[in-house]
Amino acid sequence: MEGDLVVADWTPEEHHQAFPGVLNGGIIGALLDCHCNWTAAYHLMKAQGAATPPCTVTADYAIVLKRPTPMGRVHLSAKPVDIQGDRVVVEGTLTAENGKVTATCRGTFVAVKEGHPAYHRW
Repeated sequence: MEGDLVVADWTPEEHHQAFPGVLNGGIIGALLDCHCNWTAAYHLMKAQGAATPPCTVTADYAIVLKRPTPMGRVHLSAKPVDIQGDRVVVEGTLTAENGKVTATCRGTFVAVKEGHPAYHRW
């Protein structure tokens, strides 16, 4: 955590490449979706004063691939930009080891209740 930012570092392996030296766009999308989803869950937990994060799912998200992401450690950061009840809009970035932002994400993540197929699946 860095203020409202939820941060993580991740190092891809060779099988995560789209082609030699470049991280696959689908992997980038999965990384940002998951990181932003957990950011939403964490901030909903804080907003609700709960002891554990709620189960959240992705309602929508969009990824912008700004430039190729070179293989090597990447830095993920995300923050909530709007919290309304059980919904959180989150913006996230993926920064390459060279310090350049290579992808961004904006998505809506929603807490689900018992009976939803994703409820406590992780």
